[in-house]
Amino acid sequence: MIQRLEQPARPDVGMGFTATKKIGGAVERNRAKRRMREAARQLLPLHGEPQHDYVFVARAGLIARPWARLLDDVKSALISLAAGRADAPRPARPHPSKRRPKSPALKPPAR
Repeated sequence: MIQRLEQPARPDVGMGFTATKKIGGAVERNRAKRRMREAARQLLPLHGEPQHDYVFVARAGLIARPWARLLDDVKSALISLAAGRADAPRPARPHPSKRRPKSPALKPPAR
């Protein structure tokens, strides 16, 4: 997954990489980030927009994905972001402790 944020005061393209423990141990997370870094190095100059920061988030299966397919996935995501198709912000979900409690089920009237 790739996320993008506009940074008008910044003339270049910024990038960041993250991999959670869901990906695996430190070795697997580092390998995933290295693969994403190399894909970004190859594709951001071609498909990234200046004045934007990109955050690459590792997903399960990234390490085993064939290199050509990974490059194609990253390229497709960057093109979608540039076209605005994947850029619509989603409303943030409140933390479970902040959610309103469900209303109690209505009881049928007593007879």
